Parts: sequence; C-alpha cells; structure tokens
Amino acid sequence: MAAKKKTFEEAITRLDEIVKALEKGDAPLEESLDLFGEGTELIKYCGKILDDAEQKVVKLRKGPDGQPVEESFEGLEG
Repeated sequence: MAAKKKTFEEAITRLDEIVKALEKGDAPLEESLDLFGEGTELIKYCGKILDDAEQKVVKLRKGPDGQPVEESFEGLEG
C-alpha cells in the first residue's frame, strides 16, 4: 500500500488533490474509480494516524500538591 509510505501531511495533500480531481468531473470513469480507491485508502491511513495520536495525548494539570499530573486523553472527554 503506497499510502503507508507517506507522512500524514503528504497523505492529506494527496487526498486534497484527489478530491479536486473528482470534483472537476472530467476524468474517465476508470480513472475516477482508481482515484476514489486511492482516496479511500488515504482516509483509512490518516484515520489510523489520528487514532494513534489521540491515544498518546496527555494533559498536564496541577495535582493536589501543586505538581503536574499526567491525565490520559480519555480523562479529558467531557
């Protein structure tokens, strides 16, 4: 899968290019289907990167003793 060799930013840029090409509507059907398939893979790839990043996010807050305490991202959902 070529999408996994890209950085998140490269994948988003390519996804934007695909969306613009599909919105123009002048690509042949087979090319449009190929672009759609590539776009779908890029969306999955970017979603996985975002999910992985979300799991790593921590929030520092002051604990009862005034010292920073790490809180998992799940603890931030309100």
